[in-house]
Amino acid sequence: MTRTAPVALTVVDALVLPCADDGPEWFFGWLQVGADGRIVGLGPGEPPADVPAGEVLDADGAIVAPGFVSAHSHLFTSGLRGIAPDSTLYPWVRSMMELFRHTDAEDMYWASLHGATDFLVNGVTSAYNFMQSGVTWLYDPRTARNVLGKVHPDDYTTRQMDGVLDAGLRVVHSIRLDDESGPEDQVLTRFARMVDAARDPSRTAGGQLLGVSVMGAVQWASDPRTAELEVLVMREHGISDQAHFVETAEGLDVQREKFAWYAEAGALGRDLLLGHFVHPTDEMVDAVAEAGSPVVWQPTSNGRLGSGVADVVRYRERGVPVGVGLDDQSCTDISDPWANMRQGLYGQRALHRDAGVMSPRDVLRMHTLGSAEVLGVADRVGSLEVGKHADFVVVDHRSPSTGPVWDVVATYVLACGLRNLRATYVGGRCVARDGRATVVAAARADAELAVRIERAAHADGRRLAVTAEQLVDAAARRAR
Repeated sequence: MTRTAPVALTVVDALVLPCADDGPEWFFGWLQVGADGRIVGLGPGEPPADVPAGEVLDADGAIVAPGFVSAHSHLFTSGLRGIAPDSTLYPWVRSMMELFRHTDAEDMYWASLHGATDFLVNGVTSAYNFMQSGVTWLYDPRTARNVLGKVHPDDYTTRQMDGVLDAGLRVVHSIRLDDESGPEDQVLTRFARMVDAARDPSRTAGGQLLGVSVMGAVQWASDPRTAELEVLVMREHGISDQAHFVETAEGLDVQREKFAWYAEAGALGRDLLLGHFVHPTDEMVDAVAEAGSPVVWQPTSNGRLGSGVADVVRYRERGVPVGVGLDDQSCTDISDPWANMRQGLYGQRALHRDAGVMSPRDVLRMHTLGSAEVLGVADRVGSLEVGKHADFVVVDHRSPSTGPVWDVVATYVLACGLRNLRATYVGGRCVARDGRATVVAAARADAELAVRIERAAHADGRRLAVTAEQLVDAAARRAR
């Protein structure tokens, strides 16, 4: 492909893995980035000799591939890795929500910034982010009802937006409607304020905002009106909705019954994404396939929480679009997209007892371009193509060595991992290198998070195994 605009950065001597549907699957060559952070050219061999190269990044034969897209994430949970380690979904969620009753807006800023920089350090450049609700709910699975924990001010939500954007991650902000927390007019007015805040020009510079969405809450709701109101705000604000659905085997009959609430409200369709979708009935799969609703798959999270194995092969055979997410740091623990791909790939092969049901190419596409497609942002991210944001990773498959390369895609998916990741670029700008984020605020994030989460834990009557003081002191010693 040829250059179409002035060049700010030229990547040379790269093993390029575009993850695009058109063109070669891989090639040794170059990639160029314009001043606006978008790809202006790429191709095999050497870049055009008559074009000023701008800054030059010599990949020295390493793999250059698109940054991963996490189509389902909860970045505010970055301080809760290892929490409730032997729990299934409902007690695990309860453990987190009891703690978050004791957090404020600045706590959520640092938790979100920490989670977003963690994604970038691990090669994820775009994420659908379920923000912690402006209302802390304590769900009771015995009654299938929410118990109101605490109502927070607006900045509890908006500071989460700021934390993700300050880290440099591209994001779809997902906002819960919280319709059961008060009169409908007040709930809708607050939701509209949050949508406006997300779209404020001060928060959209640089193309980091990919969109706004509803955090679908029917799984937790007590009345079909929740589905109706979600459809109302989807249409009023021109946004999507992603719902956690039939994620766990706990209370499965109640979960399945609530699917009809979405169907009867007219929610099914391209703009209603179904997160997890581990335990649907045949009728639910038929309805989703007919309506074109995408499914978003979290293989590592589903394993960590003992939720089950979603039959993604079955969904894809029915023509259901599928994206992939890393979910919470508190239930995926390590935000490792390579491990996430392998967990999913191997689980599907084991489920079907057939290694041919899903390939490394399939799962790589789902975690990049496929995730971008289900989020409706594939025109901007998900693959290395002219006109898209120059969001990419530099992965050295030779250090540590993965050995001879029989198949480039198979080596990348099956043999590479975080140990091979050298750098992450967003818009042609390096945001992480050798396991460290480059954003200035990242230097404070570890200490801020440790102190703030410990304070919330103490307020809830809990103690951490390693204190914030011990963590901060250890980090300071390493830095000296």
